[in-house]
Amino acid sequence: MRRSNARVAAAAAVDHSDLTTENNKMNKSIKLKFRPDQLIRSTNLFSRNHKQYHHSKSKLFVIGFLILVLVSSCYLYLSSRKFVLKRYRIVIDGGSTGSRIHVFEYVIEDRAPVFDFGGKNCLGSMRISPGLSAFAEDPEGAGVSLLELLTFARKRVPEKEWRKTEVRLMATAGLRMLDLGVQELILESCRNVLRGSGFEFRDGWASVISGSDEGVYAWVVANYALGTLGGDPEETTGIIELGGASAQVCIILVTFVSREPIPAEFSQRVKFGKLSYNLYSHSLLHFGQNIAFDLLQESIVADGTRLVDPCSPKGYEHNVMTEKLAPTLVKNDQLSSLQASGNFSECISASLSLLQKGKDECAYEKCYIGSTFIPKLEGKFLATENFFHTSKFFGLSPRTFLYEMKVAGQKFCEEDWSNLKMKYPGFPEEDLHRYCFSSAYIVALLHDSLGIALDDERIGYANKVNDVPLDWALGAFILQSAGGMDGDPLDSRSSVFGGEESSSTLLGLLAFVLLLLFAAYFVSKWRKPEMKTIYDLEKGKYIVTRVAR
Repeated sequence: MRRSNARVAAAAAVDHSDLTTENNKMNKSIKLKFRPDQLIRSTNLFSRNHKQYHHSKSKLFVIGFLILVLVSSCYLYLSSRKFVLKRYRIVIDGGSTGSRIHVFEYVIEDRAPVFDFGGKNCLGSMRISPGLSAFAEDPEGAGVSLLELLTFARKRVPEKEWRKTEVRLMATAGLRMLDLGVQELILESCRNVLRGSGFEFRDGWASVISGSDEGVYAWVVANYALGTLGGDPEETTGIIELGGASAQVCIILVTFVSREPIPAEFSQRVKFGKLSYNLYSHSLLHFGQNIAFDLLQESIVADGTRLVDPCSPKGYEHNVMTEKLAPTLVKNDQLSSLQASGNFSECISASLSLLQKGKDECAYEKCYIGSTFIPKLEGKFLATENFFHTSKFFGLSPRTFLYEMKVAGQKFCEEDWSNLKMKYPGFPEEDLHRYCFSSAYIVALLHDSLGIALDDERIGYANKVNDVPLDWALGAFILQSAGGMDGDPLDSRSSVFGGEESSSTLLGLLAFVLLLLFAAYFVSKWRKPEMKTIYDLEKGKYIVTRVAR
């Protein structure tokens, strides 16, 4: 019985011990769960989400950084590339004896026009006769005369480019000599044809340009060909052009302005690149070679005291029916009575009298030709057109001294006409006999009037430099394409990735990307709910719940 009771007591003791052990474990467990540091963690368990937030934030900035790197890489790539746009342009030179069309192809690289007049990019030119001034009695015929030229242009410009190809008509000395009313009728006839040409055209692009503009354009193409356009103004070369209907004198003025003030009516400003050039440019309308020769003969006939022509070779007989004469001379029967003497010295004197006519009306301190202001010539010059043709006829080199021209002209003038015809067989007689006058006129113009010494090395005779024709129409094309006179014609599409505008464009793009990133960040933060981890006593476990902001 005692053993039985002892076993029961022992079992009870064991059960009580086990219960005590379990209670102790439970108490320990409860104590672990409600340690002060555990309570702190339970109220601050959002720190786990804070880490997640920082992780998301880091990812956002990494993405933003990658986008910035991508945009910067695109900018560097596009900046290093040369964007090339091919363009076409048409210029019609409405000259005094004929109209000539020039069709140009050029490219725009990095917003700068690039020309190649000597290569395949100069698509050609075509000339027709007569000039626009010949249609004074039939203005509608002037427009019709352009149809052949426009057909020529359409064959050289791709049809898809017609609407983007500018066509401009620039009439010169021949039309300038007509009354303003007649000029406008002829121009309007040409505009009607140009409007329907298929090319880009505005009414203001058909006009009569001034002799001053013509001289500026000639100066531009000469210095472009020489490589001095866009450089030091004092290194540029002046132009003296002797045409058939007018004489152009165009010289650089930078060194002259400080010494001699230039009246506003003779001053022109040309901008090319970052430089501006102040030029003297003026057209001496009635001093061109052909008109001057006609005026000389007219003055001899009008005088009537001595019907001797010193500017035609001995033995030459004037023929009213074959010579290209002014209308007043054609009607004068006394022209046939003129006796050619071939006296070079007298021809120079007669030429000088023409050049100095009206000098007593000079309103300036000094006038070298007539009553026209011309500053003292300084620097290098190219003598073009009839200066060049006369030099070439006599077989002189481009850098010939003026005295060599004088010697060659004197020898020609004093030779008998019959010998000259044998020496130059097949040469038109009405042109051949004029070389006596042209050589004397050049000496009188350059030496006796403008003060260039007979042994001066500054003058060169040329109609082409480095395979680039010294045609004023090319100068007009250069300035129009480069925006030197008529504004900036460059296509706006070329400015997206080239030039100064490209920097602002890319900066704007970068700013937009940054703004987009910040907006995305704040929106994501606003939309993301704030979560908190707490201990639920009823459920006896931790739960995650949404907390109001």
